Amino acid sequence: MKFPGSVLVSLFLFVAETACALYLSSTYCSAGDRIWQSLTLLFALLPCVLVQFSLVFVHRDLSRDRPLVLLLHILQLGPIVRCVEVFCIYFQAGRVEEPYVSITKKRQMPKDGHSDEIEKEVGQAEGKLFTHRSAFSRASVIQAFLGSAPQLTLQLYICVLQQEITAARSIFMTLSLLSIVYGALRCNILAIKIKYDDYDVNIKPMAYLCIFLWRSFEIATRVIVLVLFSSVLQIWTLPVVLVNFFAFFFHPWILFWQSKCTLPENIEKALSKVGTTIVLCLLTFLYAGINMFCWSAVHLKLNDADLIDKSQNWCRLALYYLLRFLENAFLLLMWYMYKTDVYTYVCAPMLFLQLLIGYCIAVLFMLAFYQFCHPCKKLFSSNISEGLVLCFKFFCYICKPLGSSASVEKADLKSQEDFENDTVASYKTNETQNGNAHQSVSSNA
Repeated sequence: MKFPGSVLVSLFLFVAETACALYLSSTYCSAGDRIWQSLTLLFALLPCVLVQFSLVFVHRDLSRDRPLVLLLHILQLGPIVRCVEVFCIYFQAGRVEEPYVSITKKRQMPKDGHSDEIEKEVGQAEGKLFTHRSAFSRASVIQAFLGSAPQLTLQLYICVLQQEITAARSIFMTLSLLSIVYGALRCNILAIKIKYDDYDVNIKPMAYLCIFLWRSFEIATRVIVLVLFSSVLQIWTLPVVLVNFFAFFFHPWILFWQSKCTLPENIEKALSKVGTTIVLCLLTFLYAGINMFCWSAVHLKLNDADLIDKSQNWCRLALYYLLRFLENAFLLLMWYMYKTDVYTYVCAPMLFLQLLIGYCIAVLFMLAFYQFCHPCKKLFSSNISEGLVLCFKFFCYICKPLGSSASVEKADLKSQEDFENDTVASYKTNETQNGNAHQSVSSNA
């Protein structure tokens, strides 16, 4: 049975970030910055409420008589109680014989074209631990992208405006960045396990390291770009954020309405259609929040029973990163054109290039993960190298007609010049022959 280390990491980031947010809000209150205090508290308490809601929903506490647990969730102490329960289950496992076990069947990764099916016994304790791990993984994703990401952007924006980085604020921003990267990592792992649920997925340490570096560069550069842009063009910050958010929020719903399918019924049996719609809206809200800062690693498909498109679409991935790179470059260009005196001691061209190169490094780590470290790369119908070759051929195909048309035009111009030269030469020859004939006639006369 695995040690529940992911639960400890999630709880530590949750408690540490909440405590730092409360301390910073008190410092803003004492300094008279009511706006920064309110926003810091908002971005700290909103994900806390959603985390409690997700834990209650996953464990179905509303359908059971557990008033003490519900009270602790209302007091925002739900993750601590769940963590204590996890370790009680872990240390008591094996001491008492399980009354019954369930059998799960998983397929191994193909070797030499063959994939064997293995059976595994899962006891009640291990099943409960699996449920807790899944709940904490979802809570980490919610905490990361609905709390830590806007919190990190806000605190970095305050540092730029005040031109000061305090010790408390630097610690808070470091915790927020770690929380976002960890949430993105858990999002990647959840996506892999959902897509390849029939297989026994074993994720190696090198894969974790590659995902961590990929997400660190991607999220850090994205947050810095948004802060730089908002510091010089405050009036355009809200439209940029809303366009990004609502584009990702409504895209799954537009595809769902075009499919003309009904809502999935396997989310929760006790939910009505209204409840199912509310849950799907919250899911798309989280999906949009993730894609605001990084690639979500999944594509929602609301007309599917699993709510996730399990196909490996490299074109969608390439389009996302291409558009995000162009957007970051445009926002940086606007910052460079309208930068204020705050950035007097900053080498703007160097920072511009560093941020674009940092985003490219994130893309390189992402390509390395899918090419070498993905635990299910043997199941891919096509790999990254083949996709890059196809992209190269596509760009060559686009450039080839331009080159061929240019060569045709040059050939036409050359043939036209040759025709004109031949015409002039023939004209001169005729003139010469006529002149010679005229001279011979006059001499004969």
